[in-house]
Amino acid sequence: MTKVQKWLVALLAVVAILALGFSFNLFVNNKTKSKKQETVATTSTVPAKKRANKKLEQAKLLAQHYNYDGAIKVLEDEDTKSADKLKTTFEKEKGQLVAWQDPEEISHVFVHSLIVDPQKAFNDKEQAQGYKDYMITITEFKRTIQQLYDNDYVLVTFEDLVEENSDGKLQFKGVRLPEGKKPLIFSQDDVNYYEYMKGAGFADKLVVDKEGKVKNTYEDNGQEKTGDYDMVPILDEFVEEHPDFSYHGSKGILALTGYNGALGYRTSKSEYGNNEKTNQEIEKAKQVANRLKDTGWTFASHTWGHINMAENGKEQIAKDTQRWKDEVAPIIGDTDVLIYPHGADISDFHPYDENPKYDYLKQQGFRIFCNVDASVPSWGQFNSNYYRNARINLDGIRFKSELDGKNDVLEDFMNVKDVYDHKRDQ
Repeated sequence: MTKVQKWLVALLAVVAILALGFSFNLFVNNKTKSKKQETVATTSTVPAKKRANKKLEQAKLLAQHYNYDGAIKVLEDEDTKSADKLKTTFEKEKGQLVAWQDPEEISHVFVHSLIVDPQKAFNDKEQAQGYKDYMITITEFKRTIQQLYDNDYVLVTFEDLVEENSDGKLQFKGVRLPEGKKPLIFSQDDVNYYEYMKGAGFADKLVVDKEGKVKNTYEDNGQEKTGDYDMVPILDEFVEEHPDFSYHGSKGILALTGYNGALGYRTSKSEYGNNEKTNQEIEKAKQVANRLKDTGWTFASHTWGHINMAENGKEQIAKDTQRWKDEVAPIIGDTDVLIYPHGADISDFHPYDENPKYDYLKQQGFRIFCNVDASVPSWGQFNSNYYRNARINLDGIRFKSELDGKNDVLEDFMNVKDVYDHKRDQ
């Protein structure tokens, strides 16, 4: 091979190596670019998928609360097979709902503060018999709500049932539920945690924990605990596990007096003085009240001094009502619901015609009035000005009456034998 030929061969080899290197770099760059594009595409689709899944879960929860319109609205901009299938399902279930529009057929049960420690409550020197008569234990309450759920009751509030039209007149809109389901109002009296109950086996107050849940504090042998020690947190947890126990997220009605304060806080300026400490208590109570309203609870007046409105005259009622508006309304907000202490209505079963007490209460904004009547599963009286609704007491007196065969009104709601806590008998 000549010198020229050797030179040409070497040159061709160099060219070949350069060409191979260029092709390899081009391949690597293209592959890297392709991977970057794939990563960008994946990154951009992941949040979209998460958002879509979140909407699906949100819609499912609304539907479990029987809020089918809300569920469908959440999915209206979702154009996927999963969303379309859900929308079709919700439309079908919505079309099968049964209307509850008779004011006389809405049942209402209520409790007082729940007993955390029966041994302490039932051995209290001054209040033992009262606690046995008018309170139930946490065990009894948990069994009660489980049986109500098993018997197809669904929690509603007056806001779900009644609305005011543009003329200021009331309309009974009722609710729509699946066939077999029944609406039920659940309320609790005296959500104040009075001073006389301290150390007797009851919760001390309501608080908002770090997760934004409303819980109770409870003092046990000198140690303060936070947990589920009364109706609110127990029912909150139950509804979280059984969303179909709640209509549109509704929970219950909390009836408050004003003496000793509200929700476990010493907020009464007429009792504790208009000072910094009282104002701090008021602010704490407001935070709890606002969170309660955000999570499906509503409020009612139980009068400031737990007065008997059947026995007291209009002047005494007006004085008490003003005190309630001064000291309790600023904490929980305005309410049009009045739950009579002692169940003492200002009239018998006849309408509130020419009743000066009613005229005053109407002027003060009250439109819904709740007495106590355990003779029938439900009772109501409705017109364009007010709605009267009867409540059934769930307490020791009622349980004993049922067990002794003197009354059977609760058989539509529960089996009292299975609810009864035998710690009452110890």
